[in-house]
Amino acid sequence: MSTHRVWTFGADIDTDAMAPGAYMKLSIEGIAPHCLESVRPEFAASVQPGAVIAAGPNFGIGSSREQAAAALVQLGVKAVIAPSFSGLFFRNAFNLGLLLLTTPDAEQLEEGEQVELDLQTLTLKRPSGQHLQCEPIPDFLLAMVAAGGLMNQLRQRPGRSA
Repeated sequence: MSTHRVWTFGADIDTDAMAPGAYMKLSIEGIAPHCLESVRPEFAASVQPGAVIAAGPNFGIGSSREQAAAALVQLGVKAVIAPSFSGLFFRNAFNLGLLLLTTPDAEQLEEGEQVELDLQTLTLKRPSGQHLQCEPIPDFLLAMVAAGGLMNQLRQRPGRSA
């Protein structure tokens, strides 16, 4: 198990906040420094690789832009934990190798808390010793995350190139 710093966000965080429209002409390297700046201006400059986001319901609502998930990946976010996700964001995130964990208890997590993430049991262990159980994730999606996304997974298949 590994330990990860928690960044907290509220409900209804939309894709426009993760990948602001004003920067969509840029590469993902240009978009990522502006990720979530309308909600937490310090986030992109301060987040460290391996961090997890704990948010309220409806994380990733809004447009279908895959750059929203890509910006989080570019910044090194390990996982997003929320009670629910937009369907389009959910698929884009896994396609890009970003782990999404669903639990009704996501909003119990506190800013700056260090949590242990057990991918075998899909549980989060808090410093208090409390365990938060996340909903099951199909093996094929976990394999996609482990490979670093769908394209990397396809490249790793014998006799295939993507």
